[in-house]
Amino acid sequence: MTRVAVFGSGSWGTAFASVLADAGCSVVLHARRREVADAINETHVNAGYLPDLVLPDSVGATHDPASAADGADLVVLAIPSQSLRANLGEWGAHLPAGAPVVSLMKGIELGTGLRMSQVIQEAGGVEADRVVVLSGPNLSKEIAVRQPAAAVVACSAIRTAEQVAQACATAYFRPYTQTDVVGAELGGAVKNVIALAVGMAEGMGYGDNTKSTIITRGLAETARLGAALGADPATLMGLAGVGDLIATCMSPLSRNHSFGVNLGRGLSVEEVVAITLQTAEGVKSCGPIVELAATHGVDMPICAGVTAVVESRMDVRQLGDELMARPHKHERH
Repeated sequence: MTRVAVFGSGSWGTAFASVLADAGCSVVLHARRREVADAINETHVNAGYLPDLVLPDSVGATHDPASAADGADLVVLAIPSQSLRANLGEWGAHLPAGAPVVSLMKGIELGTGLRMSQVIQEAGGVEADRVVVLSGPNLSKEIAVRQPAAAVVACSAIRTAEQVAQACATAYFRPYTQTDVVGAELGGAVKNVIALAVGMAEGMGYGDNTKSTIITRGLAETARLGAALGADPATLMGLAGVGDLIATCMSPLSRNHSFGVNLGRGLSVEEVVAITLQTAEGVKSCGPIVELAATHGVDMPICAGVTAVVESRMDVRQLGDELMARPHKHERH
């Protein structure tokens, strides 16, 4: 039986732990707080995130990172992207040598512009051919109730990707393997920012034409950045690109979409955080994405506008006006 350590006991980490268990793995879920781990072990429920999900008996929990990683055949990281480096600094030395390390995170690091796989390599000392990215339209609450979904499992070493895919394949969760790590990560990171923009439009009362326009042009921005960084265009037309983009932009279950709706209603970032007690990944990643794009000479006006709103340099109602006033162009990516 494959033993898996899942670091991160939030919604996605918990839901994916359940997927792994359903696929036949023995899973240890690492929670930073002892009381969370104890509650999971006692009740098989992570009440703070997915109270309706009863975890299989093959899922246990611990607050000790060394205990979580001990003997793991596979390690999964499901922690906030901007805390990844600090966490690896604390317990990265416990990661088992030779075990694949799977990133469920979707962001670009502040200050460095690095993708999460690059941070894992740099801060965790993990070789590139052991770093795996899993991405796709995977809303945690739907996965938790075992609704059918699919994902991309990407690694520069296809055999490693296939190993991870085998460990998480179930009757309701279908993984597809590939080697385009760059495309899989960019699709996951940029879609969060586009979802903020779609949410803003909804919060301002705009309808489906507006939201569809933002999604489509957001995909064009993602494709331009992907091309500059060497991503395979086909990746962004698949599950890790347009698939994830649609789910995140349109679903009320999406944290980024919901955060954007509140911004569109006129709340500040600080006010939204105060009422939701959560920060969406796109809020933290929008600035680094725009900086990365600028470094490569890529025009990303939607992402730039979202960044200006998030950083309080632009009123949310100015964003649509500025985008619509841009010079007319032929439609091209």
